[in-house]
Amino acid sequence: MNIKLNDFRKTVATSITGPLLPFLSRIGLTPDILTWIGLGINIIAAGIIATNHLITGGILVLFSGLFDILDGALARFTNRSTRFGALLDSTFDRLSEAFILFGILILYIRDVHILEILLIFGVMIGSFLTSYIRARAEGLGIECKTGLFTRAERVIILALGLMLNQILIALIILAVFAFVTVIQRLVHVWQETKRQAV
Repeated sequence: MNIKLNDFRKTVATSITGPLLPFLSRIGLTPDILTWIGLGINIIAAGIIATNHLITGGILVLFSGLFDILDGALARFTNRSTRFGALLDSTFDRLSEAFILFGILILYIRDVHILEILLIFGVMIGSFLTSYIRARAEGLGIECKTGLFTRAERVIILALGLMLNQILIALIILAVFAFVTVIQRLVHVWQETKRQAV
């Protein structure tokens, strides 16, 4: 199931980025520039969300997701993949999520919406753990792309929640499935370590 899900993600990403890559390469944009642009859009989106302009914020979050898949795709297309570029991309992904969640936190903290505030912290912890487990597993030599909710799914759900003014529902979905993904990845790594030990 996880292999099929990963293949589906790759197919969708390729269908989106494929037509754009030759153009981006011709105009001289580098993968790192796209990574910086994506972060900048997320910072702007966070400020807009904090001022309760949710539809605009949601559109920007979704738009930033395009840069999130374009930078890696462009790096592979132009043979510019580097270990530092991969690290920069992962670091900025975490920063981008933190900025967006912080923007939502500012929106809710004024009127002390306790449930939403707790969910935001839950989403942040689950999101960071999802990425940490993958990074730590790969440091141990174990590929760990398994799980229902990767960054792509989190971006889409969050953007839809903002655009439809259903942030609470989006936060509940994100919190639940972030920890489901954490458990899936822990189980996967545990199974792989057992298999390698045999």
